[in-house]
Amino acid sequence: MAAADASRIALANLPYPATREASVALAEEAIAAAADAGAVLVALPECYVPGYRVPGTSPPAPDAVFLEDAWSRLRRACAEAKIVAAVGTERLVDDAWRIAVIVIDADGHVAGFQDKVQLDPTEESIYAPGHGRRLFTAGALTFGVAICHEGFRYPETVRWAARRGAQLVLLPHYSWHEPGAYVPATYADPKNTFHEKAVLCRAAENTCYVASINVASAGSPTTSAVARPDGTLLAYQPYGQEGVLIVDLELGEATGGLARRYRGEDGEG
Repeated sequence: MAAADASRIALANLPYPATREASVALAEEAIAAAADAGAVLVALPECYVPGYRVPGTSPPAPDAVFLEDAWSRLRRACAEAKIVAAVGTERLVDDAWRIAVIVIDADGHVAGFQDKVQLDPTEESIYAPGHGRRLFTAGALTFGVAICHEGFRYPETVRWAARRGAQLVLLPHYSWHEPGAYVPATYADPKNTFHEKAVLCRAAENTCYVASINVASAGSPTTSAVARPDGTLLAYQPYGQEGVLIVDLELGEATGGLARRYRGEDGEG
């Protein structure tokens, strides 16, 4: 495949970090592994650095100094590996904390942030919602980001990017096992929750690739996966299995045609 027609991406299906310091080290390892596999982009789960604040737990308070140092380390890792990284994190904006994804270019510069616009109700006591959306690039690939709740439940978050030329929309999230909940073994199992079906729908209704990225944990109801622009499954990581999933995208298939045909309100979600 010619470089203009294909793009290799990597989804880092990593274990939940035991400490915030471990989150940075594991992210650095994933960046290096993805680059070694020839990927132009590696994506990590929601708030992976410093770790998603699971309801009912008491992790360290958000720390801007720690995050600046962590981002500096990740910038060096991207520059050394010559790869773009989209890393789930949190950040301070106007004295309020936001869930975000930091996108770092292959030269180590920060391309920008995508903040989470639609918060889950359980997150509202910690974070403020962001505003606006943007696109990013990795070689010939143009991509957007819709974070967890907003991508699963609000179609306009993916549509916004596809209408503006994104061939891929990343959906970083963190889903963990709840006691008594169904434990899937195959992707989009009818007995499972709606979330993985939503990934397929977001791809089909917008004619773009959608890649969901989750933490690797026992009994998780979702895993990291890529849906084709026709809404079929391209690849997924076995449930609970740690590793970096490598996937080749045929960019010509991601036309965004159905997204551009939409005649409703083109909100940002």
